Amino acid sequence: MCLAWLKLLKYEIPTKHFKGNSFKTFYFGRFGSVLAVTLFLGFVLCGFCAEFPMVSVPLGFKISSFDRSRTWVSQNGIFAFGFFEGCRKVDNFDGFVVGVRYNLGDKGANLPVWTVGGGLRVSENSTVRLSLDGKLILFDNSSGLIVWSSNTSGLGVKKATLLDNGNLVLMGGGDIVLWSSFSSPTSTLLPGQSLHFPQTLRAPSTKSISSYYSFVIRSTGELTLLWEGNVTYWRTHLGSDAIVREARFDFSGALSLIDRDNRTVWSIRSEDYGDPSVSLRHLRIDSDGNLRIYSWDSLPQSWRVRWQAVENQCEVFGSCGLYSLCSFNSTGPVCDCLYQDSVTWGAALSIMGSSASGCRKMVDLGNCKMKATVLTLKRTVLYGLYPPEDIDMMLSQEACKEYCSNDTTCIAATSKNDGSGVCTIKRTSFISGYRSPSVPSFSFLKVCLVPQAVSDMGANHFNSSRPVALVSKGLGTKKVIGAITLIVLVTGMGFFALEMLVFLYIYQRGKVKVKARIPFGKDTEMNSHYSSLIRLSFEEIKELTGNFSNQLGPSIYKGAFPYKIPFIAKVLDTVVTAEKNFRVAVSTLGGMHHRNLVPLKGFCFEAKLKCLVYEYVPNGSLDEWLDNMNQNSNGGNWKQKLDIALGVAQALAYLHTECQECVAHGNLKLANVLLDEKFIPKVTDYGLGKFLEEEAASSSQNPPERDIYMLGEMLLQILTGKKDVLCCNLHCLVTMTNEELKLEDCHEAETVERAVRIALWCMQKQPFLRPSIGEVVKVLEGSLSVDRPPSTFAFRQDQQH
Repeated sequence: MCLAWLKLLKYEIPTKHFKGNSFKTFYFGRFGSVLAVTLFLGFVLCGFCAEFPMVSVPLGFKISSFDRSRTWVSQNGIFAFGFFEGCRKVDNFDGFVVGVRYNLGDKGANLPVWTVGGGLRVSENSTVRLSLDGKLILFDNSSGLIVWSSNTSGLGVKKATLLDNGNLVLMGGGDIVLWSSFSSPTSTLLPGQSLHFPQTLRAPSTKSISSYYSFVIRSTGELTLLWEGNVTYWRTHLGSDAIVREARFDFSGALSLIDRDNRTVWSIRSEDYGDPSVSLRHLRIDSDGNLRIYSWDSLPQSWRVRWQAVENQCEVFGSCGLYSLCSFNSTGPVCDCLYQDSVTWGAALSIMGSSASGCRKMVDLGNCKMKATVLTLKRTVLYGLYPPEDIDMMLSQEACKEYCSNDTTCIAATSKNDGSGVCTIKRTSFISGYRSPSVPSFSFLKVCLVPQAVSDMGANHFNSSRPVALVSKGLGTKKVIGAITLIVLVTGMGFFALEMLVFLYIYQRGKVKVKARIPFGKDTEMNSHYSSLIRLSFEEIKELTGNFSNQLGPSIYKGAFPYKIPFIAKVLDTVVTAEKNFRVAVSTLGGMHHRNLVPLKGFCFEAKLKCLVYEYVPNGSLDEWLDNMNQNSNGGNWKQKLDIALGVAQALAYLHTECQECVAHGNLKLANVLLDEKFIPKVTDYGLGKFLEEEAASSSQNPPERDIYMLGEMLLQILTGKKDVLCCNLHCLVTMTNEELKLEDCHEAETVERAVRIALWCMQKQPFLRPSIGEVVKVLEGSLSVDRPPSTFAFRQDQQH
């Protein structure tokens, strides 16, 4: 009935734009009042239908998140544009997503096909609007700020249209398309949609941080599935002479690579390719990292997989997460832990929340109370997630196991056992893998030997001896008593002698130089990633730092372990926590491993001294590096600056979202970012709020929100080279020319501008308006666009952030 009224009026009415009981007045031409009355009656007869099939909406159209039941629907009724829920977890709502989704009735079938900002989450008090200047914007009503924009003002946009193929377009005069959602795909390609270099599909994430998986078309035309942008686990194979223009997904169910002459140079087809009974299809990279073609099955009203890039899901890199094995059973792929949490091996595990599967991390081998042992995993391939420090050697299966057993830097090894003789040594504890009956490989995993197992063996050995055998030989009662007394005396004297030996050993050991007592040796020299957390005494710290003679900064001293391994000792002057809590916190920080964090190596907790011992980073602080660049007046290398900025953001993302509990840095500044020999940034002093009294008396704001502010300030300091960015006119930097900034190309200019924009958003006065750390990382990576802050932007200039 609604559709009939609209067709009768032949008018493209903007729907769902009204809020509450108010509505907008529109100009209806010379039939003004008649059409208005007719249209109003149509609305009444329709009962204010929640959804209208329609062609387009004019400037001024808007949808509010307060009434999500009203959405803008394509004319064929298949697609809808509006607000829909993001990831909802128990007691944790992740906000709303704005975009285009299917409109097929069943909620589970209404998958998103395009989302604003690649899945940007917004609060309930938000509005999507086609502004009068021609921009499609996502507006935060509570702050009055634009969260996302199509950046199409001044192009002559007259209307927006949701086409029957799911493409959201902004049109000018003569129905010329000026912007389209098809030109900025997110996780899905619809029939008729193409992918051009450097466009990327990114798998949807259930967290605020970006997904590890992406589908990329390279400049060579090759299609690849990537993990974290550097590990390729699926690719197309093209001839060297193929010059690819685009990857195209067509209505028949084929994904093809098309060259400049419009010829197909590579293609794959779904199982139901060309089936005329199939009305809907789409290509999507799923959250598990696999690329699939889906077809709509109208009978059960559900989506069915008709093709997937990686047939064996276990071959998707890292599909089960850390410390896990992917395998198959009768129902499909399943995830298991590297070894079972049994009575014997359970003591060798500690909780580590970063694993996707929830498996537990192995205890660092350096902390084994007993010696390490090697487990043999049949039909299994292991690989390191990060850092990928694999070394291939030519060894037999047994020699591979023996080599890993004797090499203190080896965490795991895989012998292909296919006749090639290749043995891959893994030197990272971030292990994952897969198991299959068709895989000939044998893998070896080094784990701690549990003391209980040893004590059980000892108990069995004791039970096998029979001291009561004296009775069975018919000795008299007195002789038995005498024998028992003699045994007791001999045993007592033995214990006394043993205690004396222990006392003498400890006494003599106390005379040895302090350096000889440090539990750091050749293991550390051979493996820079050695992670044994040690406790040092005040005398040991004093000796190793040369009586605190080499001071690098306030309460920071340089020292050296045996074998000339340098370290940094940070003295904590205001520790207020008890020793037990201190050691728990130190253990937590010592278990954090990220390429952009300075590793914690040890600690001291005594009345005279309380300090943390960190790995030494050679190239000094980011503060000093910027000073040197300013003195040289060279402005620095923009790529290097942006890489440093991204590294700091990724370290903060790890602390906020990938640890078992959110760990706030609390004091993020240039002096607390160090640069290694390759100028990779290493963040230090993280999590010290657990120890310092000043943190308890700090601002009432959440520490993660303060971290975001301080990160924004640091980004501007890196980009401008100036320490005091609060006194500058920051908006002028966004509009400066390439020549003024000494930028070499347009891509570099866009990258720098994007970084400046997200930095300004991080420094917003209202903490709830600042982006999440995951969004900051996405922007710096280039996978998420960000709008220019409004001219009324205000940032905090106090010290509480």
